[in-house]
Amino acid sequence: MGVRIRRCELTALDALRNSAFQSFDDTFRRLNDTASFNEYLGASFSRAKLETELKNPNSTFFFLYSDDVLAGYMKINLRDAQTNLGDPEALEIERIYVTRDFQGLGLGKALIDKAMEAARLAKKKTVWLGVWKKNGNAIAFYKKMGFAKTGTHDFYMGRKRQTDFIMRRNTASPYPAD
Repeated sequence: MGVRIRRCELTALDALRNSAFQSFDDTFRRLNDTASFNEYLGASFSRAKLETELKNPNSTFFFLYSDDVLAGYMKINLRDAQTNLGDPEALEIERIYVTRDFQGLGLGKALIDKAMEAARLAKKKTVWLGVWKKNGNAIAFYKKMGFAKTGTHDFYMGRKRQTDFIMRRNTASPYPAD
């Protein structure tokens, strides 16, 4: 299996939007009420919103390919683009998704590796992310990748408040032993 990660450019806006919408829908629709979920999708994955995010110099999107098939994507943020903590010593992974057909193949680790590399290049001390407290599979994956829970923050799915765990990993830390 050939794995490739490349930066997503503005010319790929429609592919990003389709991937973002589909992966989020696959992951969370069944766990949320329809009205709140649709409100969130419409606001978060509109062409205008994604275009603004792609143009932000402190945000970067990456596409993940497996054998030349788009298998996922990731969005990282620095400085004022961070969604919550605004930590000048950290890089945020705001979104990281591997599509359903490619889960369980080790591709998520490739995206985490890319985020850690970007953080080191930017001379950041930590990488952080927010993960819904009810997303047990993702929490287990992040723990396996060396992240630890350090707090919580609110996340709004439409008008519904949910709690995300804040998880961090030091950029100098290796992966934990299996």
